[in-house]
Amino acid sequence: MLGSGALLAAAVTGALALRRTLQRRRRKPGQTIAIAGETSPAEAQLAAAAEPSGAARLDLALRTMAHQTPRQEDGAGVPVLRAARIGARTVHVLPEDLSQEPVAPFVPGEDSWWQLDADAVLLDEDAARDVPAPCPGLVTIGSTDKGDLVLLNLARTSALLLDGNPVHITEVCTSLVLELGMSPWAGDVEVVTVGFGEELPQLLPTTRIAHMRQPAHALRDLTERLLEAHQLPDTTHQPYLLLCASTLDADIAWELADVIDKAGDIPVTVVAPASTAAPHFPDAELLNASLNTPQRLDSAGHDITIQRLEHAAYLQITTALKVAAQPAHEAEGAWKDVPGEPASAEQSTQGEQGEQGDRPAAPEPLAAKPGDAAAQEAEAGGEVFPALLAAAGPTGLPLLPSSTPTSQTQGDDSPGTDTPATGTRPSPGPGEETPDAEPTANAPSTAAKADEGTTDDPHAPEIRVLGPIEVTGVAATGHGPRLAQLATLLFFRPGRSADTLCADMDPANPWHLSTLNARMQGLRRSLGSNPDGDPYVPRRKSAQDPYRLSPSVRCDWTHFLQLVERALPAGPAGLPDLEEALSLVRGRPFGGAPLPWAEPYQQEMTTRIVDVAHTVATYRTAPGPHQDLSAARRAVATGLDADQASELIYRDWCRLEHAAGNRQGLHTAITRVQQVNRELDCSLEAETEQLINNTHSSAR
Repeated sequence: MLGSGALLAAAVTGALALRRTLQRRRRKPGQTIAIAGETSPAEAQLAAAAEPSGAARLDLALRTMAHQTPRQEDGAGVPVLRAARIGARTVHVLPEDLSQEPVAPFVPGEDSWWQLDADAVLLDEDAARDVPAPCPGLVTIGSTDKGDLVLLNLARTSALLLDGNPVHITEVCTSLVLELGMSPWAGDVEVVTVGFGEELPQLLPTTRIAHMRQPAHALRDLTERLLEAHQLPDTTHQPYLLLCASTLDADIAWELADVIDKAGDIPVTVVAPASTAAPHFPDAELLNASLNTPQRLDSAGHDITIQRLEHAAYLQITTALKVAAQPAHEAEGAWKDVPGEPASAEQSTQGEQGEQGDRPAAPEPLAAKPGDAAAQEAEAGGEVFPALLAAAGPTGLPLLPSSTPTSQTQGDDSPGTDTPATGTRPSPGPGEETPDAEPTANAPSTAAKADEGTTDDPHAPEIRVLGPIEVTGVAATGHGPRLAQLATLLFFRPGRSADTLCADMDPANPWHLSTLNARMQGLRRSLGSNPDGDPYVPRRKSAQDPYRLSPSVRCDWTHFLQLVERALPAGPAGLPDLEEALSLVRGRPFGGAPLPWAEPYQQEMTTRIVDVAHTVATYRTAPGPHQDLSAARRAVATGLDADQASELIYRDWCRLEHAAGNRQGLHTAITRVQQVNRELDCSLEAETEQLINNTHSSAR
């Protein structure tokens, strides 16, 4: 379905993840966000094909090269590159000057290419962020017969012209713009689309893309951009890329060529159909967008199969992005009882007048160093909370201004890329009794699902998804992990056909039916039978019978919902059940890299874990008989284990450390949330900014 490479797949997957993260951060506690009932085939295939590590290696290598090369204000000194090539274990770049000696960290390779030295020491990610990307116009153009991705530096050429079917030309332009829109090195690129991509400026979480209705509008915009660059010399290094899928009028093509010829050192590139533009760009690279076989890319010296994103896949991707951009809906069912946030941090330290005399003493601040025995015993009860202690810096950690996030790495607390969750269990997918693959913001409430999976069989296997997937009786080695994934799929998506199961288990390379049958047999043997001798994985009696598990198979998510939806309406009296529910959470739902089919469930679980963690932290921080700051820290740690990008939980963390009088802990929480936002390239929410200002002022 998709003629796309790993970097485009990573770009689309990253855009969806970031958009969903932002959607989750915008919602109020308890609110429900929109979720597609089923992961689309395009998203599933792209998620399976995504390989961001290749882009990361190339990005670090190029920034390291720029860091080690004396650079003038105009960028002189950094080698200009024509192209790059990313293999499974190798990174190559091709310099514009083929006679130039390699610059570290690159060493000589074959045919004038430079190869990344396997032993080279590269900048770490934090240091690399401060080095401007030397080749922001690099983008995947296709792949070699060996599977290596070939990237072309569009900023070094005036035009790339495309021949072939207009639909295929649009598909090539679409793949280019989506990758450029999310590329880690293309932050300074200005991309203008004509004839396609009208919705992308609003859907993508970056602001690099603009859409023009007519080529003439783009010509006027380019003229104004060149005038701006003349008046603001600091912007002359920023590439301007015009991607036009519609045929250019001959006069417009001539005017574009004339303007680009006068652009001087400002990198301007046009990607357009060759039919009318070719006479005006005689030196342009020419590729046939309709060929599905290798063709010569002269500037790279390789035969490549051109990259396209088919229109059907593009529609599925934009549909998913639109769903992730929808606003949250009001809470439903028991989730209406999730408490809001205190109006100010002072409410964490000042109770109602009748409670002031009974307020428990605040615990002592944490000791100097994380991991210190004194630090581990500082909290009430002597309990240790690794997710918070690991983030604690040395005594006197400076409080960073909220507008200047730190680049300091804090243990394992890197922000997650999980997408946001909803309070509704996703609708059944294709092949189920009530198929519903359409996005929905108002699926049935989880309250109706809370009793599913209940069993009178205490020995029934349990599927645990509130962390890395674990299944009772299934080994963690050999085929065990895949058997556990299969059991989880059968639990959450019963009644699917063999073909659907095979695709769900590996969207990039679907299982063969014989593989599915072998894994089903292995799962049946692993789970065993109930006391009556009935297998927990029933055998099918005909090819039309559904694949399913016994109704007695248990799941920690079902138990979580039962506890929470019973406890939330009880307010603080429900804290024991809420804390028991949080004790089931072992990390990010489904682990760090779930199969694409699980994405809607991961969103739901992540959001609801955050809701419960926020509820417990709020009740345990407020003055009164329920105040227990150690329990509040446990809740915050659990919430951050599930979603390390949740600003709501960071605000809860700030409030509880403020209530404890723990200045160092407050500094740690603020530093960490600033680091998370820097890594996500997002601004702090207004509520977080205000809370930081309030707590910082009162802590002086």
